[in-house]
Amino acid sequence: MTTEQMTGAQALVRALENVGVDTVFGIPGGAILPAYDPLFDSAKLRHILVRHEQGAGHAAQGYAMVTGKVGVCMATSGPGATNLVTAISDAYMDSVPMVAITGQVASSLIGTDGFQEADIAGITMPITKHNFLVTDAGDIGRTIAEAFHIAGTGRPGPVLVDIAKDALQARVGFEWPVAPQLPGYRPVTRPHSKQVREAARLIVQAERPVLYVGGGVLKAGASGELKVLAELTGAPVVTTLMAKGALPDSHPLHMGMPGMHGTVGAVGALQRSDLLVNLGARFDDRVTGKLDGFAPRAKIVHADIDPAEISKNRHADVPIVGDAREVIADLIVAVQNEHEAGRKADYTDWWRQLDAWRDTYPLGYDEPDDGSLSPQYVIERIGKIAGPEAYYVAGVGQHQMWAAQFIKYERPGAFLNSGGAGTMGYAVPAAMGAKVGAPDTTVWAIDGDGCFQMTNQELATCAIEGIPVKIAVINNGNLGMVRQWQTLFYNERYSNTNLHAAKRIPDFVKLAEAYGCVGLRCEKAEDVDEVLAKAMEINDAPVVIDFIVHKDAMVWPMVAAGTTNDDIKIARDMAPEWENGD
Repeated sequence: MTTEQMTGAQALVRALENVGVDTVFGIPGGAILPAYDPLFDSAKLRHILVRHEQGAGHAAQGYAMVTGKVGVCMATSGPGATNLVTAISDAYMDSVPMVAITGQVASSLIGTDGFQEADIAGITMPITKHNFLVTDAGDIGRTIAEAFHIAGTGRPGPVLVDIAKDALQARVGFEWPVAPQLPGYRPVTRPHSKQVREAARLIVQAERPVLYVGGGVLKAGASGELKVLAELTGAPVVTTLMAKGALPDSHPLHMGMPGMHGTVGAVGALQRSDLLVNLGARFDDRVTGKLDGFAPRAKIVHADIDPAEISKNRHADVPIVGDAREVIADLIVAVQNEHEAGRKADYTDWWRQLDAWRDTYPLGYDEPDDGSLSPQYVIERIGKIAGPEAYYVAGVGQHQMWAAQFIKYERPGAFLNSGGAGTMGYAVPAAMGAKVGAPDTTVWAIDGDGCFQMTNQELATCAIEGIPVKIAVINNGNLGMVRQWQTLFYNERYSNTNLHAAKRIPDFVKLAEAYGCVGLRCEKAEDVDEVLAKAMEINDAPVVIDFIVHKDAMVWPMVAAGTTNDDIKIARDMAPEWENGD
């Protein structure tokens, strides 16, 4: 190990290089400025100057999700740091590995309400896996090593490193490699074999099992193992919003997405099951509906790498703590052993019921009576034309649900969205980060006109940095999901959801062009394929398409908040023909 004399800022840059970082999304400012001087000289680090710190955070998320690496964002103290909070919270909810580096006022000013001071470590404590306040230049290298280790291991998540300005300016002896000093941090990855064997026993004894698959399966890279387990058992599979593509949508065992806007088949499977094998999901309220009415007769096997999730929302009859890939691999062996011992289940009757639901209540939509453009049709055609190899990044709201429903995901990780936090403004910067991480793959952002106006300044970043994302703005002139709730639950009193798109304020085509992008508009179904084909041909600039769609299209099926999944509606006044509890 050699020791070099350098500034804390140089130590920061060297440490980032040494942990394998190649891209940093950020904006300089006073407290972080010392770090930007050696960053200017780095041959290994590409810094992408975003237009808002929230964009830096979401871009780091998108980059992390397509590369599997830890995403990195950087901001200055005070408002620079607080502008990262939304993205940090988003990454925390969706278990995205990210390190946020912030400058802090000089250590002598900490606690004095100095200019641009904010206790960002305190602010983010509930929404990070861990965070650090560094006031000694000698701690910078080790802290970076620890931050990346924490962010990328166990249940992934965001880590904040807040560094005082004087620590960045001080000279220090830099040593590498450094061993992380984290004696209390020991993520469990290997599952307990007794628990796995018990889970296998329940699977072969069950009559109506369901494999309930969450984002943890994608995080663990366990899609291959999941397919083997599903085909071995013959059990139906439901994949949550965060697990789209974990099993191909076209696979005959796949029942679709469960939850508030899930398929009738997936919701029915969960509700009528006698065994739920939960793999890397957290019994989120958007899946369970009213919790005391969720899967009332099911025993629960719950496997998760985070022990805090086990029995948090639903008691687990068989708790399994471990990495999803290792859990599923061991479960495959345990089920095979059960089969070899002559214990194998017959799910014929169960599949007869599941197929009936799937055939009777497929996903679909009605064309608008007035001849206007159907948003579902637009999104469906994007998926068909861009194909399964593209990445699709959705904002939050109706368009997010339609993207989950009407694009077919045949590979893991193809769908990026803000699931737990539900962050408007996520799509454009996350798509930007995804394109940086996968420059040779087509990246489509599917956004709403409300979401798009929160972070569309990153179009400038995309244009200047040569990041040719493609953005479909599903423009219904309203905050669509909120309007849907107002239609259904507030007597059509549309309070402050009309964005006045008829006045074209803003004109998204002109806005795109002003930002150095290609702007297109589409208002008719017969023009959709032509416009999409044109967008697909443009690979040297970002493209924005303003799709003018019907304002009152709704997302169905729907389980209203506060009701049980048995109360699922397939249209405004229509429910599936099943009796609650049958």
